[in-house]
Amino acid sequence: MRKCSMLFAVCQLLLCYAQIGFSQSNSPTCNRACLEGFVEKYFDAAIAHDPKLLPIAPNYKFTENGQRLILPDAHWKIMTGKGKYRLFVTDPDAGQVACFATIREEGNTPEGTGAVIALRLKVVNRQIAEIESIVVRPQMPMGPPGAVKAAPAFPNAADTLEKMEVPHHLYTEAIPPNQRMSRKDLIRVANMYFSGLEKNDGKGEYPFTDDCDRLEGGMQTTNAPLRPGQIRPDPMKESVYSANWGCKEQFRSGLMHFVWRIRDRRFVAVDQERGLVFSFVFFDHALGKDRTYQTPDGRIVTGGPIQPNGWEIAELFKIEKGLIRRIEANMVSPPYGMNSGWSSWEDGLSSAARDVTGVK
Repeated sequence: MRKCSMLFAVCQLLLCYAQIGFSQSNSPTCNRACLEGFVEKYFDAAIAHDPKLLPIAPNYKFTENGQRLILPDAHWKIMTGKGKYRLFVTDPDAGQVACFATIREEGNTPEGTGAVIALRLKVVNRQIAEIESIVVRPQMPMGPPGAVKAAPAFPNAADTLEKMEVPHHLYTEAIPPNQRMSRKDLIRVANMYFSGLEKNDGKGEYPFTDDCDRLEGGMQTTNAPLRPGQIRPDPMKESVYSANWGCKEQFRSGLMHFVWRIRDRRFVAVDQERGLVFSFVFFDHALGKDRTYQTPDGRIVTGGPIQPNGWEIAELFKIEKGLIRRIEANMVSPPYGMNSGWSSWEDGLSSAARDVTGVK
């Protein structure tokens, strides 16, 4: 009888251990609200300039604009406030969340200066393991206030997005369950955008809806309304593509050929429920003889930057029924050929698409 009691106790103990192991290996994942909450906690900690306010993994990795740094550095030293604008691509299956957000940083005025941050967080066991950021800032004077009158080439993207306050409603609308695409197919369609734009010849397969629109740096770069007295540019006569054209019309013009290489195509977050894909890429522009090319209608055109030039870009896609309906992007101009800080040298120069979410 005593042996039976001991055997029963041992079995109970083993069962308890098994249950503990099961509960640990199947602990609840960080869902949409949890991941997006980490973004807000991140901003609060950055404003306080104190990483100890966050659960940071011991072996974390942090980059801003392609440079690997140690917390608190870069925007952590100068962030003063949060803006209104948030556009999330939340991926609980990957434990990742990416977003566009407006923030405020130290500037030459008491209220500071607006900036746009493209931020990716990877959360593992409720700790932040990876922080990737691109911060788009206006051109700032170097020196005392009023010493240099430096105006940005484009309006401050943060100011434009702050006026919008919220993203376009399409980004937060759910796709009907029976129309949701697989992660693989969402990435495939998003990558067709980059493949159609790289050495654009007007002859590719361009998966756009008829009402597709694109916002870059807070500016509308497709379907822009004509200015008073302006005549709509004719794709058969122009040598530069027009923001007055739609997505498909721009690509079919062949006039975006100067985007010579789109490399380090890293797809970092996928939201199947909303049909969203978030990516980090580099655009390198044509140089030398590559600046001269033939358009689809047979004209010889020369265009694009003269010196080595490119963009480090965070680009987001809304995809419905296999077609891209909306695009939003923010970018900075890095040294030509620079790496993201997250890829090998070989991958950094490759035009191959890479799903780096880790989800099979």
